[in-house]
Amino acid sequence: MIETLFREGKAFSIFPYRVIYMHASLHTDKYPVQAGFSVSSRKFPHAVDRNRIKRLGREAYRLQKQPFHTALRDSGLQLAVFFIYTDKKIADFDTLSRKFSVILEKLVKEAGKKE
Repeated sequence: MIETLFREGKAFSIFPYRVIYMHASLHTDKYPVQAGFSVSSRKFPHAVDRNRIKRLGREAYRLQKQPFHTALRDSGLQLAVFFIYTDKKIADFDTLSRKFSVILEKLVKEAGKKE
């Protein structure tokens, strides 16, 4: 699934994230999205820093995913999404939270477009 996502998925960037997504046929109707998070080990050589960034991103996503899931369920869509952190510094949680609200709004708009 992940190889297909990177090969055939669509992408956009909203700093500090690059978002890759594609329509997917998931095995469950309970969750309309499969999400993954990644941080470059080249930019952050220490695992503790990479893990912190991923943890902050997952928490920002978790707190804002409910309206996103509702919008996707209402339109009958299922997505596979991958968030790649591109900044060279660790952003604070408030910044990531604001960015995730913009990212999720854009994902709903982009996913709703006809292919």
